[in-house]
Order: sequence, then structure tokens, then C-alpha cells
Amino acid sequence: MNDLIIKRAEAFVRERTAGDASGHDWHHIERVRKLSLQIAAEEKIGNLFLIEMAALLHDIPDGKLNKSEEEGWLFLDSWLNKELSDKMAGQVREIISLIPFSAGKTEQLPAEAAIVQDADRLDAIGAIGIARTFAYGGKKGQALYDPSILVRENMTLKEYREGKSSSVHHFYEKLLKLKNMMNTESAKKLAAERHEYMEKFLHQFYKEWDVKL
Repeated sequence: MNDLIIKRAEAFVRERTAGDASGHDWHHIERVRKLSLQIAAEEKIGNLFLIEMAALLHDIPDGKLNKSEEEGWLFLDSWLNKELSDKMAGQVREIISLIPFSAGKTEQLPAEAAIVQDADRLDAIGAIGIARTFAYGGKKGQALYDPSILVRENMTLKEYREGKSSSVHHFYEKLLKLKNMMNTESAKKLAAERHEYMEKFLHQFYKEWDVKL
């Protein structure tokens, strides 16, 4: 029964993410699922069905894939209520609500939320994270880099999403912070490697930006 529900979730997510060019496509979802299950296996915690379902569905409410987050939650709730029991639908919904960067680092996260949050954040850093950052920046019409723009600190969610920035600024406003926001030991190890790769990339980026031979 669970395998059938997962197959239906895959089909639903493939349909909802089709054509995405912001880095929130099916391939991102699949990487987050694989990372989530890998972390769960290493940590030996969490309900694997809930973890897999939350990993598959975590971007469905995202405003990047919908006209608004409210619309996204309606799509997700409609699907969950049709496919799962009330109890399980509520559990998956709660896990997904705790995953976004805007949720911050919450103490005492349920194991399932901690794992999927780690997996989603891991896919935002490293080589894949760099590629996704510039894909999303291009979709938003942001500059690659603008030295005249200051790095923003202590932003509201609205300021974070709507304020002026660049793809390179995104590293300082979010990505370089993620290494210290991981929940599990498994994710912390992976994050350290990916964080180092981003630092090397930025060093080389500035060298080429300033045309230093």
C-alpha cells in the first residue's frame, strides 16, 4: 500500500514541477529523497515512509512553484486528504511546514523533519547548490554579482524574498550559513565538504571577476 502511495506521489510531484527552471525541478526532489533516506539509514531514526513522502512533497507549497504559498498549500492539502488518512496527512503536512529556511533552526524538531530539512539544505550547497543558485538568479532576473549592493543581514522574510540582491550575495545571505544549521551528524559531515567547495568557488570567482592573472 505504501509503495503505491509513493508512486502516486511521484506522479503528482512530476506534474507539479514540470518545466521548472529555478532549481526546484524533479531532479532536486529526487536528490532530496535520496539524501533523506541515506541520512535516515545512517542515523537510524525516523519513520521511513513519512520521510520519503515529505521529501517528495516538500516543494509543493513553495511560492516558487505556485502563484502564492496559499495556493501551494491548497494543492498539497487536497492531495494529502485524498491519498492519506487524516492522521498521516497531518504528520506529512507538519514535517513539510518545518523544512523551509524561513523556519530557521528550531530545537526539538521531529526526526523526520530534521532529516528532510537537512537533505533539502544539503542540496542548496556544494556544486549542485552553486548551479541552482545561478539558475534561480537568472530566472528572477538578478545580476550574477553587483559589488555596489551590500550583503543584507537580519532581514524579514519579505525583505529576503523581494529585496535587491545578486546570485553571489545569496551565498552570504543564506548558503554559507547552512553548514551550521544542520541537525544530524551525517548531514554535518556532508555539509562541511560542500561548504568548503563553495568557499573555493567564491575565491576563484572574485579572482576572475577582478581579472587577476
